[in-house]
Amino acid sequence: MTRILVTGGAGFIGSNFVRSLLRDEYTSFEGAHVTVFDKLTYAGNLSNLAPVVDSPRYAFVRGDICSAAALDEAMPGHDIVVNFAAESHVDRSIGGGAADFVTTNVLGAQQIFAAALRHGVETVLHVSTDEVYGSISSGSWAEDHPLEPNSPYSAAKAGGDLIARSYAVTYGLDVRITRCSNNYGPYHFPEKLIPLFITNLLDGLPVPLYGEGENIRDWLWVGDHCRALALVLEKGQAGEIYNIGGGHELSNRALTGLLVTATERDWSLVQPITDPRGAGHDLRYSVDYSKLAGLGYAPEMPFEQGLALTVQWFRDNRDWWEPLRARAAL
Repeated sequence: MTRILVTGGAGFIGSNFVRSLLRDEYTSFEGAHVTVFDKLTYAGNLSNLAPVVDSPRYAFVRGDICSAAALDEAMPGHDIVVNFAAESHVDRSIGGGAADFVTTNVLGAQQIFAAALRHGVETVLHVSTDEVYGSISSGSWAEDHPLEPNSPYSAAKAGGDLIARSYAVTYGLDVRITRCSNNYGPYHFPEKLIPLFITNLLDGLPVPLYGEGENIRDWLWVGDHCRALALVLEKGQAGEIYNIGGGHELSNRALTGLLVTATERDWSLVQPITDPRGAGHDLRYSVDYSKLAGLGYAPEMPFEQGLALTVQWFRDNRDWWEPLRARAAL
């Protein structure tokens, strides 16, 4: 039986991966035992794991990836570590929280790699972001593109990626890195664009559209992302980097229009404001995921369908997001 430790497994993407594992959606990992290791910061939520909490193959450990002692207690006996644990909100990193991002995303990542070496873990999958590449006006980044992060968040993630590479080269640790585009789907913490706009619009509240809404993102259904991670674990190579894209680029203005229509509101709730984040907020991201396609990956969820499913999920799950929005003062 494969034993998998999932750090940050109570967050948005991590919990989706855990639920899929425990539902045996990935044939290579059927019957796997999953331990979630999570600090439960404001974005970590045990209710994300409620659908699988009764599984005999599930365990939860509350802990901080920056603590070597906590990792030494939780990691022994696991074959695979998948690291989702990170501070992940660009606005928070720009608005004064940069130190927390560096601590978790760099030091915490290093502690995971060091603990994996100490305890003989076979493979570590380090989940990163396309934002480490910076901004690209045309074309798409390949995995060998230089790292040019522009925000404290993306710089900290790039630091974690470089630490991962050093452990692969120096110590021979089987660590694999993935860099994904923007995720969306159910259980998405309501500070991010899509869930923030959906929840505000459902309540008839205004939504902030920065600038002219010209920023462009590639949107990736969270289930497609997690399926790609399982594929990298199954067929990927030690020390390699794999981009994960959704194949659906959209400007923030166009996305806002879709969300206004989907929630049956009108454009009067959209409030254009000057982008307060300055140059740290990149204009466009786009990844070339042909390397992963060579392993058999292709995004499966049509964006329009995925967006409709996401809006409906938030309609049906107010008891999940209303307390989070109040707690985070969104």
